[in-house]
Amino acid sequence: MAQLSSKIKIYLDREVDFLKDVKLQDDMIDGVSNPYIKEWNVAEAQPTEEQLNALESQANDLEALNQVYANRKAEYPSVQDLVVALYDTDDKTAIDEKRAEIKLKYPKPGA
Repeated sequence: MAQLSSKIKIYLDREVDFLKDVKLQDDMIDGVSNPYIKEWNVAEAQPTEEQLNALESQANDLEALNQVYANRKAEYPSVQDLVVALYDTDDKTAIDEKRAEIKLKYPKPGA
């Protein structure tokens, strides 16, 4: 199940400041998560529960893509390695091969 924050990003079609623009709260009820919109401080109309539920599939896709990016970032070469590769053809080839390997290991959803 997609996070409420992901559904709101899809609904607004932009990044959201969840400390200022839209504040979320989760009042656990009997140990079960129950997130909701506490404050809506943007110009767009606040979505209904039905509108947000309709975005579940898109929000799941967004979360899956963000997980792919996080996995790739964790395994990509460091910035220092990239700088060294700028001046060394062998290092650059090794970095290109490593990037290709990581992209195969963590493909984008639907790719």
